[in-house]
Amino acid sequence: MKQRNARNRRVLQDIGNLVIDGGDQAGAATKKEAEKKQPPPHEVIVISSDDESEKKPAAKPVTKRVTTRKDVKTVTAILTARSKIKNRPQNLVADIDTADVNNHLAVVEYVDDLYNYYKLAEVDSIVHDYMDTQPEINAKMRSILVDWLIEVHRKFELMPETLYLTLNIVDRFLAVKVVARRELQLVGMSAMLIACKYEEIWAPQVEDFVCISDKAYNGAQVLLMEKVILQRLEWYLTVPTPYVFLVRYIKASLPLDTMTEQMSFYLAELGLVHYSVAVFYSPSVIAASAVYAARCTLNKTPFWDETLKHHTGYKEEQLLQCAKNLAKLHSAAAGECKQLQAVQNKFKEAGRGRVALFPPAKVLIDQALD
Repeated sequence: MKQRNARNRRVLQDIGNLVIDGGDQAGAATKKEAEKKQPPPHEVIVISSDDESEKKPAAKPVTKRVTTRKDVKTVTAILTARSKIKNRPQNLVADIDTADVNNHLAVVEYVDDLYNYYKLAEVDSIVHDYMDTQPEINAKMRSILVDWLIEVHRKFELMPETLYLTLNIVDRFLAVKVVARRELQLVGMSAMLIACKYEEIWAPQVEDFVCISDKAYNGAQVLLMEKVILQRLEWYLTVPTPYVFLVRYIKASLPLDTMTEQMSFYLAELGLVHYSVAVFYSPSVIAASAVYAARCTLNKTPFWDETLKHHTGYKEEQLLQCAKNLAKLHSAAAGECKQLQAVQNKFKEAGRGRVALFPPAKVLIDQALD
C-alpha cells in the first residue's frame, strides 16, 4: 500500500514537471513566433526611385496628392494681395454722420433711408407749370407775393421750414385752383397760417396776419381761404421741400463752414422767388444746385466731389443748368426793383455772413453767356 502511494506521488510529480516544462517551452515558442510576425519597432520604410536594382514590392502609383491640411498662403501670395490693395482707389465718400452717432435725434441708423424716401415722395408734390391756367396772375405777381411772404416770415421770426412749406402750399394750390388777382395775397396769408400751425410751436394768430396785411382782409376771409386750401390739397402737408434736402446736402459739403451754408440758403431762396426756378425744378435739384452754385461762388474746389454726388444722387452735369440760373439771379439781384429786395436785405445781415454782397460765381456766369 505504501509502495503504491509512493508510486502515485512520483507519477503526479512527473506529470507536474511535464506540464511546467511543456508550458514554458510552448510559451517560448509562441513568443518567438509572435516576434517573427511583428516588424522591428524602429523599422523605416524608404521609398526611392534612385536605386532600381533593389527588388521591393510594387506600390500602387500615386496620381493625386491627398491631404487634410488646409492650404496655407505663401509669402508671395500675401505680398501680391497687399500690392493689389494699395493699387485700389480709396473710398472717396466721407462719412458725414460720424459726429452724430450718439445723437438720437440725428437718426444716423436710417437717415439714408429717409432721404431715399424723400426723393421718391417729392415726385407726388412737384408742381408743374400752371401759369397758363391762371388768367389773372402772372409770374411777376407770384414773385412779388413770395417776396412779401419772406418779409412776413422775418417779421414773425418763424422757422425756416415754415417759409419753404408756405411756398410749397401756395404753388400747389395755384396749380389746382384759379385765383383772382385780388385774392392772391389772401392765398399767401392763409398758406403761411397753415404752415405755421404745422411747423411752429407758437403759431401767429389770425389777427396778426390781418394786421400785417394792413387789414386788406378780415379774419373770416383768412379762415375761409385756409379751409379751401386744405380741401383742395386734401390735407396733404407732409411734403419734402427744398429745405429738407438743403440741410442734408450742406452737411455733405465738406469742409463744413458757415459761409457755404448761408450762401446755399441765399441762392435757394433767390430761386424760390422766381417762378422759372421754383416750378421747373424739383426740390432736391434746387437744393443740390444751390449747394453747387455756392461752392462755385466761394471757389470751394472741387466744386462737386464724390461725397456730394453720393448723398445727393446727382452728377455735376445734372445740376449745371439750374446752378447757372441761380448764378444769373444772383448777378441780377442787386439791380432788382425795390419790390424784390427781401432776400437781398435778409442776406446782407452780418449774422448771415453778408453773403448777398459776394460777387456771383464767374465760372457759372461765363458758361451761361456761352
